[in-house]
Amino acid sequence: MNEILHAVFSTEGFFLGTLVPFLFVLTVVVFVHEMGHYLVGRWCGIGVKAFSIGFGPELFGFNDSHGTRWKLCAIPLGGYVKFVGDMNATSSQPSSEELESLTNAERKIAFHTQPVWKRAATVVAGPLFNFLLTIAVFAVLFSVYGRPVMEPTVAEVTAGSPAARAGILPGDRFVSVNGSKVQTFSDVQRLVSGRGGDAITFVMLREGKEITATATPELMEQQDGLGNKVKVAVIGVVNNQEFGQPRLVSYNPIEAVGAAVEETGYIIQRTGQFLQRFVVGREDKCQLGGPIKIAKMSGQAAKLGFDWLVQLVALLSVGIGILNLLPIPPLDGGHLLFYGVEAVIRRPVSERMMEMGYRAGFMLVLGFMGFVFWNDLFGC
Repeated sequence: MNEILHAVFSTEGFFLGTLVPFLFVLTVVVFVHEMGHYLVGRWCGIGVKAFSIGFGPELFGFNDSHGTRWKLCAIPLGGYVKFVGDMNATSSQPSSEELESLTNAERKIAFHTQPVWKRAATVVAGPLFNFLLTIAVFAVLFSVYGRPVMEPTVAEVTAGSPAARAGILPGDRFVSVNGSKVQTFSDVQRLVSGRGGDAITFVMLREGKEITATATPELMEQQDGLGNKVKVAVIGVVNNQEFGQPRLVSYNPIEAVGAAVEETGYIIQRTGQFLQRFVVGREDKCQLGGPIKIAKMSGQAAKLGFDWLVQLVALLSVGIGILNLLPIPPLDGGHLLFYGVEAVIRRPVSERMMEMGYRAGFMLVLGFMGFVFWNDLFGC
């Protein structure tokens, strides 16, 4: 019995070692996303009936002075803000009969009776707040810990690697990668890691002269900071203490925010690039995971320290923000797509077209969820 209790409740066990970190990560990301919808919706004069973390049966909650029900529900895999006039948690367009059932007072503050710009602002606020959360996390980490960097200089070239075939030599210094200037070795890794199979042009500084080399990165299985096996595109160059001259860059609060914005932009760009390549079959399917993989990573991050856990929050927040912007109903991007069409044609999209869109979108979302669950359990 003692062994069972230790396995479940110790920091190495499932409850404290995995479940609690997972709930922390997911709850923070979901709360910030839904708070974006809530705050901008309220600013636009839209009434809010419920703010929920989780789905299903309510565990506990309370009503505020505005009549909003704040609640925590039993299934902690998401959340929602239910505005006045919403007939479900996805804020899909209600029928004309459902709108007519609202009182005059409710109709004035109902979501679907607002101008299209207010609805669009309220919807886009969720993903926007996810990006702002990531910026805030990195700004704090950079201001507190700084950022370790290394010079973009080649110490070793792996025999037979793309770099060796391209003529890159030890002592060469990267100047640019596909036209993008680089200042650190991490910049080179960032620009190469997501371009497996793509020919990349490198400008190198060798003995005071710039030379050009073209190499095609190859996928290699490596371990990430959490110990997971991942496939990363590499050209086969190595840095070290002597050539890299590692140093710690310190930031004041303003500089930290600027660096955090830049870092978040890189992550958004890399995630978008990954999704584009994934759709056409050029990325490893095992790089996508669902709740089980996130729970595992949360436990791994928690063991390494709280700063690792908040970094995972930042990365997951970007992913949730981007996924919600995909133009697929019932995701936020699907709503924005309908609002864009409405702004162009100057009338709401027909109920029939919206219903067809939501049905197709639900099938896509369910299919994606099934895919990542399969990856979690059996695929990878």
